[in-house]
Amino acid sequence: MIKLKTNKLTKLQDNEAAHGFTLVETLVGVFIFLVIAISLYQAYLSILHLTQAARLKGLAALVANQQLEVAHNLPYDSVGIISGLPSGLIPHLQTITASGIDFQITTTVRNIDDPFDGVIGGNPNDSSPADNKLVEVLVACATCRDFTPFEVTTTIAPKNLETTSGNGALFIDVFDANGDPVPQANVHILNSQVNPDIIIDDVTNANGELQLVDVPPGNFAYEISVAKTGYSSAQTYLIDPEVNPNPLPPHSTVAVGQVTQISFAIDQVSQFEVKSITNLCAPVPNLTFNLKGAKTIGTSPTMLKYDNNFTTNSAGEKTISNLEWDSYTFTPSSASYDLAGTIPLLPIALSPGATQNVALVMAPLNPKALLVIVKDGGMGLPLSGVNVALSKTGFDQSLITDRGFLRQTDWSGGAGQVEYTDPTKFFASDSNNNVDYATQAGEVKLKQIGNYQTPGWLESSIFDTGGSQASYYNLSWSPINQPLETGSDSVKFQIAATSSLPATFTYLGPDGTPDTYYTLADTNLNSVNNNKRYVRYKLFLTTADQAFTPSISDISITFGSECLPYGQVFFNGLATGTYSLEITKTGYQPYNNDNVQITSGWQTLEVILTP
Repeated sequence: MIKLKTNKLTKLQDNEAAHGFTLVETLVGVFIFLVIAISLYQAYLSILHLTQAARLKGLAALVANQQLEVAHNLPYDSVGIISGLPSGLIPHLQTITASGIDFQITTTVRNIDDPFDGVIGGNPNDSSPADNKLVEVLVACATCRDFTPFEVTTTIAPKNLETTSGNGALFIDVFDANGDPVPQANVHILNSQVNPDIIIDDVTNANGELQLVDVPPGNFAYEISVAKTGYSSAQTYLIDPEVNPNPLPPHSTVAVGQVTQISFAIDQVSQFEVKSITNLCAPVPNLTFNLKGAKTIGTSPTMLKYDNNFTTNSAGEKTISNLEWDSYTFTPSSASYDLAGTIPLLPIALSPGATQNVALVMAPLNPKALLVIVKDGGMGLPLSGVNVALSKTGFDQSLITDRGFLRQTDWSGGAGQVEYTDPTKFFASDSNNNVDYATQAGEVKLKQIGNYQTPGWLESSIFDTGGSQASYYNLSWSPINQPLETGSDSVKFQIAATSSLPATFTYLGPDGTPDTYYTLADTNLNSVNNNKRYVRYKLFLTTADQAFTPSISDISITFGSECLPYGQVFFNGLATGTYSLEITKTGYQPYNNDNVQITSGWQTLEVILTP
């Protein structure tokens, strides 16, 4: 019985093998077939592409050689470009179809001054520099896949000896801001004083040069422009008695037997990223401003190469692209704002290929203003930490370069304001109502109910510096001296700062803890508050004799941020008249001027301090 079962199992396996492959075997076979088929197909495509490329290259070479043969079979005087230089019968640009394929043909012909007999303007001088002609044929195919344009050249010489032509030469040099040559710069030349016009479009060589010999003479006849993708452009200009009587440079003159050499400077274009803001980094929308470069294209009168107007958007931003390297000046124009400074300092030098951020810092019109710029006499750079004092009868204000002021001089609007927007309001006062801020606008003191109530405190609204990297320098208040009867430290302050809102403010004293107080006016603030955008103060008043009260009329915090112009201070709210200006900084000779005339709505004054 056992033997019988074994035989049956063997027969069953033989039957399965006879009927075909398993599913796994089938899938493996299909995968192997696909790999082989795809490999063969890719090999076929590669061979097809190579065959097609070889065919295209052969057709292109045939077309190029045909054009060279055309040039060789023309009379020597006819070997030239239609309306070109030398002038001849060959089109500069043409499309030739071969086997149904369109090829774009660019032909260039140049007179060659061979040095074997001297060169024009050299020693010896070659008075007939057009020794032979160089013909260059460039073949391109815009519709062909993976086709690389190529060029072929040939030299064609005259059958007879050269003769004096009565022409000159035009040498064009193109270099960048560093004085290095610019190869492959596009050069366009037009002479419309002859018939037909001479029109030349060519490129500079590896040395940034394009040299043309045997050029017909002409007085201010050759209009030249140079350009390159991603670069600025340069050109010659027409002498126009009404608009530009003395252009720089004028159209070129070519004289008989002479070399006219003209140079152009071009380099990579740059851009400005402009923001119009306040000194608290708030945007000033839709600000119109003028942008002028320093380069000129004419004198008497001065003709600027770049002079355009722009307007920032609703976010106070404007990108100005395709700018040539130059030194630029921004002049805002607004019926509501004055220019309170710029970052960086004007004029702004724009380097080739650079993106330069510029901040136009604006202040509300009020009504006459003076912008003072302070520079170091040795380096010419803006100076920080300079004390600038402007005064006249009824006016006395001192500012420090690179520092802004958060200031409050009135509290009569009352409590309840979280963020500082109304300059007459604050956030809160003590629950016992021991602070009087309303009896006289511009003064905070203890409340009097028979005697002065004590103690009392007042907490300011939140001031926004607008800058995440704000640095807080100094806390000052006035009057500095309080009645002796109020006792020592009758006026005290603490400061709190935070990086973001909403936040819980912790008030700190001069040692950076909540246990101390600022008791001396005009004192430095602890650096623990730095790099925080929002700040507020808390005022504490007390008296030792309730018949007397301390009082405060002015509280100021000086700070620095990325939105404050460096080396500059801005005075506004001025009246017409004569002011005295005193500028001091440790290590520099002081500057004094008692005859600063304020006449117009906005003025600027630049001062150089000598170390």
